[in-house]
Amino acid sequence: MNPDKSSQLQRAGLFAITWPIFIEQLSHILPGIVDTFMVSHLGDNAVAALAVANQIVGFFIILFSFIGIGSTVVLTHHLGAQDRDGAARVAASAVGVNFWLGVGVSVLIWLGAGAMLRLLHLPPSLMPYAQPFLALMGGTLFLESLNIAFGAVLRAHGHTREAMLIAVGMNVINLLLNVLLIFGLLGFPKMGVVGAALSTVVSRALACLALAWVVRHRLQLKLRLRWLTRFSRDAIARILKIGIPAAGENLCWQASFMVITYFVGQMGERALATFSYAMQLSMIMMMLGIAIGIGTEIMVGHLVGAGKLDDAYRQLLRSLRVGLAVTVISTCCVVGLSPWLFALFSSDPAIVAGGVLLLRVSLILEPGRTFNLVVINSLRATGDARFPVLMGMCSMWGVAVPLAWLLGLHLGWGLVGIWIAFTCDEWVRGLAMYARWKSRVWEKHARAIHTGVRPPF
Repeated sequence: MNPDKSSQLQRAGLFAITWPIFIEQLSHILPGIVDTFMVSHLGDNAVAALAVANQIVGFFIILFSFIGIGSTVVLTHHLGAQDRDGAARVAASAVGVNFWLGVGVSVLIWLGAGAMLRLLHLPPSLMPYAQPFLALMGGTLFLESLNIAFGAVLRAHGHTREAMLIAVGMNVINLLLNVLLIFGLLGFPKMGVVGAALSTVVSRALACLALAWVVRHRLQLKLRLRWLTRFSRDAIARILKIGIPAAGENLCWQASFMVITYFVGQMGERALATFSYAMQLSMIMMMLGIAIGIGTEIMVGHLVGAGKLDDAYRQLLRSLRVGLAVTVISTCCVVGLSPWLFALFSSDPAIVAGGVLLLRVSLILEPGRTFNLVVINSLRATGDARFPVLMGMCSMWGVAVPLAWLLGLHLGWGLVGIWIAFTCDEWVRGLAMYARWKSRVWEKHARAIHTGVRPPF
């Protein structure tokens, strides 16, 4: 590790760190978009079924991501302080813990896919699509848990391009297999939604092997079987200190989102299909914000590890200005193209018109989301991880869920009411996070990283 990695990252600039992360993050959501696009040719019912199944998969992926988030932050602190041995212990612990967590979740979903879907009140007519898809996708989620851990280790070391290239390769393989397995081309069996799941599983497995190879050869970290059985208690404790609050906030969001999806299900299969298509396109709009947030987290984490708190404070403000500008531009582009984008997914005029209207509301929603994506990551990088989850719980369950029910169901505004509820929640949380950063309360948490004395809330 170079003697001053934090200074190197600052000189490289936000763009150099962020653009590979953007491509990588975009590549992670592309399988879902590609699956949705291709399965849409089997009918809107198939898409609605996959939307519910993917909510369950996404819920459990968040369980893996809290180890990834926590390990990224702790690794940047070790690397900023030039402690390579400590960083190696953290990396080994993150991979081992996530592997066993992934195995447990995979077994749970494989055995309980049908019960989980019934718990979400999936209409019986959609069960033949959703259940086999969920059993296969969820039953192999240990592959994704390893990918998340390996990716976190690479990003913390500044190797964002390698993670990007692997993610792109994974998507190319997924796309090719989708074409072959969903529609049964070139002599392959026509497997429908099961083919979409199998394509994702195979591409994830190959990505896992590639990430392991890069970690071993580019970072010179010796991957050994004992990584899966021997953990550093101190490293795990520090990962969980950051990761559990992060997971709490993400799980809280996912749980509230699943409740809102249940509300949408009460509006009928057409509304559920429209909701699914709109969410896929919304993911594209938020990817730049996510990438800038992760890139800023890496830079702020290294600066905190090096004790440069004033530089960390200014870096977040610069990143936030860039993030807001990029979000507004990208959202305007997607909204302008939305009639043609929705027409790619569905030929139903009502679905296309409804989806376009939702994305117009996103012109207000997305800037608020950017405050969250950028500022929350930096707060975690300083060790201030509890405030985001507490604020998130209050806003998601005190604003998003009640407003979604009131506007969407009770007042009959439908999906527009749901989108307005999302907008209010994002802005309430975003402005609260910004106020927290400006107050510089987080500095006491950053100093505690060096002193070992945990501050009060």
